[in-house]
Amino acid sequence: MKKSRIFAGFMAAAMMVTALTGCGGGKKDDGVSAERLKTVKVWATGSDNVRQIFESMVKDFNENSDYKDQYQAELNFMLSGTGAQTLPDMLAAAYKANQTNTDYDVIDMGGDDLSKIIDLIGEDAFVKIDTSKIPNSSKVSAKSAVAADYCQPYRGTTVVLAYNSKNVSEPPKTMEELFQWAKDHPGRFAYNTPGTGGAGDSFARTTVYNDLPEEAMTSADQKWTEQWDAGFAKLAELHPSIYQSGGKIVYPNKNQGALDLLSNGEIDMCPMWADMLLSQRAAGTVPDYIKMSTIEPSFTGSVQSMMIPAFGSNVDGAYAFMDYMLTDSTQEMLVKQMAAIPLIDTSGMDMTGYEDLAQLDVSKFRIMSIGELGTAFNERWDNEIGAIG
Repeated sequence: MKKSRIFAGFMAAAMMVTALTGCGGGKKDDGVSAERLKTVKVWATGSDNVRQIFESMVKDFNENSDYKDQYQAELNFMLSGTGAQTLPDMLAAAYKANQTNTDYDVIDMGGDDLSKIIDLIGEDAFVKIDTSKIPNSSKVSAKSAVAADYCQPYRGTTVVLAYNSKNVSEPPKTMEELFQWAKDHPGRFAYNTPGTGGAGDSFARTTVYNDLPEEAMTSADQKWTEQWDAGFAKLAELHPSIYQSGGKIVYPNKNQGALDLLSNGEIDMCPMWADMLLSQRAAGTVPDYIKMSTIEPSFTGSVQSMMIPAFGSNVDGAYAFMDYMLTDSTQEMLVKQMAAIPLIDTSGMDMTGYEDLAQLDVSKFRIMSIGELGTAFNERWDNEIGAIG
């Protein structure tokens, strides 16, 4: 048993060293092998659908892209919510340890993770984007709300209002109308516990941050927590109208829990990720009569971006992978496999089954990125709303 623990520790250490240093054989060039320069290490994090699309993109890049004879991509994926060290934490550790020529060539980053990494190590830890090295970037007008000069957006995502069109002919158009609808139809509205999924998180945060200055939505400054009271009071007021099971108020677990309630007819309305709703509807696991709409002020959305750490090993390869992600075929792949909101003109893409994406204007998304305040927010929700009973 002791030998097993020692061996496991040795293997864990060896894997960390591999992640922080260049690898491969061949003649060395400033500490990086010729073979390593041809390899593009792609890092991403998220739920399983994100893993699946990145696996597809890496395979397609290596086999079919214009760059297949120059570079080969390798994916390093970290599943979110596992309790393990996060990708921002790993990047910060490498940077603060003055690591160079690491395997962090190009990373997928957005939302709170983006705010967190910028707070931890700053913009200078990344390569300022040179759009001349990403020809397809000219087709994209979307910008990241954080570190815009260091991010190349490649897809959009947003939370929408999902509803049962058989029971709701005209969904609410504003946040005030939504709250009133929920109070008029007790038990027919739900949102998942914020700490378990982004849809419920977006609903709760939007409720609170609608009362705050716009700048607060992209700030991790502790001062904003002092202005949360009014929004939390609204969430507490809504509490008695939330979905019930067995005579008790229930906040479903995870985004999927809320979508399952909607699909099974136990509720008529809930906030939901657009990509999650559309992809499951296309797969037939969500009924066709489950529709989506947007409200004013809208729930939060964002653009997901790629970034190049300044302590990576293959900047040119990173640019090549970014350019690949903005091709028509890759953007269509993102639509078909995960119902991502494309950031380029869709006229050259087959959007069959995903026509609803056309109503989602990325330029109108309300982006929220509050870094470590997200943890404090969820803890307060758990203590003040979830614990009401």
